[in-house]
Amino acid sequence: MTKAAELAKMGEVLTNSQIGGRRNIVINGAMQVAQRGTSSTGLGATDGYYTVDRFGFNFSSTAARLTMTQTADGPSGFANCLKLDCTTADTSIAAAEYIQLHYRIEGQDVQQLKKGTSDAEKITVSFYVKGNASATYTCEIEDVDNNRYNSQEFSVTTSWTKVTLTYDADTTGVLDDDNANSMAINFWLHVGSNFTSGTHTDNVWHTTATQRVGDNQTSFADSTDRTFFITGIQLEVGEQATPFEHRSFGEELDLCQRYFYRTPDGGSSGTSTAYQQLGNGYIHSASTFISLVVFPKVMRTAPTCSFAGEVQILDSSGNRDPGSNVNLENPTSRSVQPQLITSGATVGHGAALRLNNDSDGYIQADAEL
Repeated sequence: MTKAAELAKMGEVLTNSQIGGRRNIVINGAMQVAQRGTSSTGLGATDGYYTVDRFGFNFSSTAARLTMTQTADGPSGFANCLKLDCTTADTSIAAAEYIQLHYRIEGQDVQQLKKGTSDAEKITVSFYVKGNASATYTCEIEDVDNNRYNSQEFSVTTSWTKVTLTYDADTTGVLDDDNANSMAINFWLHVGSNFTSGTHTDNVWHTTATQRVGDNQTSFADSTDRTFFITGIQLEVGEQATPFEHRSFGEELDLCQRYFYRTPDGGSSGTSTAYQQLGNGYIHSASTFISLVVFPKVMRTAPTCSFAGEVQILDSSGNRDPGSNVNLENPTSRSVQPQLITSGATVGHGAALRLNNDSDGYIQADAEL
C-alpha cells in the first residue's frame, strides 16, 4: 500500500468513513429547528416562512392551500422532516401559477463554488423524500444575482428514498460577496406554463424562464390526498454526495438565529414559565418606559421586529399593565428597544418588561433572505 493510500485509509478510520470538516452549506437540513411553531395551515396566498426555520414558500396565483408541519417521521438517522399536506386542490393551473419551496443562501457563503470563473466547481444536492403516491418534482439551483437557472427532475415514491443531483459548474455569472440572497435551492411543486412551455433539459445552466421546469412535473395541488415529506437536505461542493453532515441542535439553532429569533412565550402553551421576562429597562419620562432586548446572535441585518401578546412593567411599586401597545424602536443586528406608554412611575427608576401571566406573547426579529 502506498503512503497516499495509507493516509487515505487512516482518514476513513478517523472520520468513520465520512469526509471531515464543514461540508453542508444548508442550515437546518435535518429540520430540527422550528422557532415559529410546528404547524401552519391555510398556506398558499402569501409568500413567507412559516414553521421549519430557513425553509420558505413562494406562491403565485394559486387557489391551492396547504398545511406545513415539522413532523417526527424521518428516514433512519433523522428524527424530523418537513411535511406538506394539500388541503385545497387546484387542478386548473394558470400560466403564471406556482408553488415553490425554497432555501436561500447569502452570497458570502457560496464563494467556494467559484461560480462565474474558469475553475468553477460542480455542486451536489442530496435529500430524502417520500409522498402519498409516485410523483415527479423539480429541484432547481437558482443564481439570483445573474438570473441563471439549472434544474433537474426527481422522483418521489411512498417510501423514503435518497435523491442525489449533481449540477454542472457554471463559468458564467460571479456571485456577489455580501449578505444578500445570491443563490437558492427551489423545489417546484406546482407550476404553470410560463415555466414549462420551453424545451427543458436537465442540468443545463440557462436564463430562459419557460425552460425552468420539465414536462414530467407533477402538480402537488392535483388532489387533497397529496403529501410531500423532505429532510436531510445537503448542498456541497463537488460531484460526490457525502453522508449527511449532522450538527447538534444547539449549533443549528445558533445558525438559524442569524435569520430569525423569537423570545420564549409566557406559559399558557406549556412551553415556558408564567410572567416571562423580555428585557430590562428604565422609566425614561413620566409617560415612557424604554427597555432593551439583546438578540442571542448577531443577525444577518437589522431585522423587522414585531410583538404579540400583552405585557407588564414591573418596577419598585409593583406591576403596571400597559397592555399590547409596544413600539419596537431602533432595531439593529444586535438588539431592539421596546418602548411603552406608562404613568405614575418615577423617572430614572429601573424596571423589567415581562409578559402578563399566561400570555402567549413574544417579540420576534426577522432578518430572513
